[in-house]
Amino acid sequence: MLQNDMTRLSLNLFKDRLSLNPNPPAPPPDMQLAGVLAPLFFSKDEPHLLFTQRTMTVRDHRGQISFPGGVHSSQDADLLATALREAREEIGLDPEQVEVLGGINPVATVTGYWITAFVGLIPYPYDFHLNSGEVERLLLLPLEGFCDPRRWNSGEYTYHGRMVRVCCWKHGGTVIWGATARLLLDLLQRLGENVFPGDQDVPCVD
Repeated sequence: MLQNDMTRLSLNLFKDRLSLNPNPPAPPPDMQLAGVLAPLFFSKDEPHLLFTQRTMTVRDHRGQISFPGGVHSSQDADLLATALREAREEIGLDPEQVEVLGGINPVATVTGYWITAFVGLIPYPYDFHLNSGEVERLLLLPLEGFCDPRRWNSGEYTYHGRMVRVCCWKHGGTVIWGATARLLLDLLQRLGENVFPGDQDVPCVD
């Protein structure tokens, strides 16, 4: 298990398990395209991920913990360009400082977004500059903490009268759920971890 042997999570393993051209499925009609960056860094040889907590003033997903990113613009060459542009706008991360390692399978949300995520190696420490209108705070979390099945659960959630099943990660007062949780699960599975034993395809739709 990763939680017992984090030393095997080398940069080369991430590169091997993540494909730069994963042939993602086509987005459903009427979905708004979005690109996010899953920033990866190593501290004391252990992999960490960077998340943002959204402010209560943004249009959607207020207060939620997510990866930096946003809606695709016509000026973006592709969704990777969207993810890098948004990371610069939200946390002041220079795109030239990001080594893109690969992509994660896109996810659809009940709020109408088709989110494609890219894992990118970033320097650490780094002088981040937060956009106070969009980002409340940064969370720098060790990947090891996501490999403990006791911190994961799934359950039903009602959105605009529609019942959906969501996946959720909790530790202390930190809660990550919805699309970000699903992206995390896909990344963990690519690294050989299934935090829902006996269920290789957790039916979480948002």
